[in-house]
Amino acid sequence: MLILACLPIGDVRDASAHLIESIQNATYVAAEDSRKFARLCQELNIKHHAKVITFFEGNESEKIDELTSLLKSQKDVLVVTDAGAPGVSDPGYRLIRAAVESDVKIKVLPGPSAVVTALLLSGLPTDRFCFEGFPPRTQGARSKWFNDLAQEERTIIFFEAPHRIVESLKDAGDAFGLDRIGAVCREMSKHYEEVVRGELSQLIEWAESKDILGEITIVISGFDPGTREFDSAQLVQMVLNQESAGEGRKEAIAQVAKETGISKRVVFDAMVAYKSGDKI
Repeated sequence: MLILACLPIGDVRDASAHLIESIQNATYVAAEDSRKFARLCQELNIKHHAKVITFFEGNESEKIDELTSLLKSQKDVLVVTDAGAPGVSDPGYRLIRAAVESDVKIKVLPGPSAVVTALLLSGLPTDRFCFEGFPPRTQGARSKWFNDLAQEERTIIFFEAPHRIVESLKDAGDAFGLDRIGAVCREMSKHYEEVVRGELSQLIEWAESKDILGEITIVISGFDPGTREFDSAQLVQMVLNQESAGEGRKEAIAQVAKETGISKRVVFDAMVAYKSGDKI
């Protein structure tokens, strides 16, 4: 069986009884960092007799066959990363896929999640959200990454390294607008936990005012479609696109009005002006 164990993201007291029992009984442990795993066991005051196999991003591909062979030979493998859930911006996904393809049973030991913890701490809408992992490291790719999310209506959650937080917040401000609301959650559940909420302009000012250390999760409010603005030319083009798809004029105007939240009269007037040759 492949056992995916969620570890505490900070406070070791968040470790479940099920997690502690599984570590104590494990025969094989695939750990992102064997030293951190040993430190966790020490902090939990538990002993294990497992063979620890180092399993991190740099050797993930080459370790898949070894771990899959163990699983196929009826051995249990407990997978742990440095914190949180295996496979979520951490090694694990490829091994999970290999287990599925080999018809190996998979079990998850639920536990702390930086994504959900930050979402709750942010005070932003929780009914719909998306997790986007880490932004690209290079400025050009990162800028495009944020621009692609500019009209995402769900609350957006992502991780970032401390030394790139200023650049990421600035790129987010360029794409979303500096008045978009967000929150930076640092060192969650640890002694120096810090949550800063406000407009992106305020978060940038905060990030530039000090040296940022620790684990960072950023949450940004989704795009409000009610703030979307359309000029007459855009409305006309949208109606023409609907007509090209086979809709009648009346139905096309109604559809565009529904999609944009603009009254049918405004869309109709834009089409009248277009047909009469007026500038739009």
